Amino acid sequence: MIPNSIENASRRTFLKFAGASGLTATAGCLGFGGSGGSDTIVFGQPAAQTGQWDFLQPGVSQATDVAVEGINSADGPLDSQLEVVRRDTAVNPQEARSVVTQLLDNDDAVALLGLFSSEINPLFNFLQEQQTPIVTPWPGSNFLDTRGGDKGTSENIDDDEWLWRTVISDTVHTAGAAKRALEQDHTTIGVINGTTEGARSWADGFITSYENGGGTVANQVEVSQGESSYQSALDRLFGTEFSAFAVSIPLEDAITLLSDWADGGYGRQPILSDPLSQNELAKQVGGDLNGAWAASPGQSGPNYDTFLEAYEGAGDAELNAWTAPAWDAIQVTALAVERAGEASAEAIERNLGPVTRGDGTEVATFAEGKEALGNDEEIVYRGAATFMSFTNFGNVFGSVSINTAQDGTFAEQEVIPAEDLREFVSEDQY
Repeated sequence: MIPNSIENASRRTFLKFAGASGLTATAGCLGFGGSGGSDTIVFGQPAAQTGQWDFLQPGVSQATDVAVEGINSADGPLDSQLEVVRRDTAVNPQEARSVVTQLLDNDDAVALLGLFSSEINPLFNFLQEQQTPIVTPWPGSNFLDTRGGDKGTSENIDDDEWLWRTVISDTVHTAGAAKRALEQDHTTIGVINGTTEGARSWADGFITSYENGGGTVANQVEVSQGESSYQSALDRLFGTEFSAFAVSIPLEDAITLLSDWADGGYGRQPILSDPLSQNELAKQVGGDLNGAWAASPGQSGPNYDTFLEAYEGAGDAELNAWTAPAWDAIQVTALAVERAGEASAEAIERNLGPVTRGDGTEVATFAEGKEALGNDEEIVYRGAATFMSFTNFGNVFGSVSINTAQDGTFAEQEVIPAEDLREFVSEDQY
């Protein structure tokens, strides 16, 4: 077996030779994107530019775009320009299928930096057929807890499932929500959730952790999205005794539902799913929401400050739980290209694990990683959102942030360290 360091040096030497002899001739076999010319590498970004989750996209786009600027300022992967082609899926599975096809066939993308749980789960077999790495900051679904990654065998892609996520699973942050609810002596609760994949996944994850911790769910009500009133659903939910209730539904519907809750004077402690810790919700519902809290993926990566400095200088999009994971997704994918010495889907897939695991020079950005790889050092990327060491299933583990509503805004009140949540997540099941 050829040691990685020697193999990678050989690949980089090949690229250097290829560049000297004319990249145009070799662009096709290297998998270079075609939209920006032969010296451009294209990553595709399926995006939520419209639809019920569109309020989250500006932060993810800003993080991605400022990362691209930094990567290209460092001469880009393999001394090529990196381009991200963003196409709107509206978080609709059928539209997502079309967008993935367009990004791969028309834009020559060699990796994808998006897709939500609501898209990945129903399209899982289709996505496997594409044989293209998907490194996404979005999906929390516990469906992916045991699907994805390279199974710890980076050179053998026969057992790979091509999906990697840079955000912690619902399994982790709902464990944080359950832990806090029980610590606040809410031993019996109600649950009201929507029917989207994400809304159900959050509710399922929360209930599992909560009941495993000794809590009792007195009543669960599932509601359709887009209703003009949720009064009757609230009447059904609050017909049972409990001290707190968990809400998992898209933002626009949550504004309607919780406004109905406030107007109806139902009281009790609201526990919100992580996408609902938005100031817009607190403003729209008003003072009745004071004290409501959500457990969200934390920002506990050792290099969060590096990300934040770049992000804040690039625009004014609101930070959310998926912003820093979007930065991690593009950094680690660009580093995989650089380590591989080759911009093909297969080469990226083989190198996503190695640039995040084991020993090597710890790096915070593509620029640092490119320099270290150029010195024939192995690298491990340390992230902004999490420590960013991919598990065999392509997952990451991190802290959970508790954000509480007060007078129209959400603010971080508490951080639950990752090590306090390990007991909820079996290593061989994540």
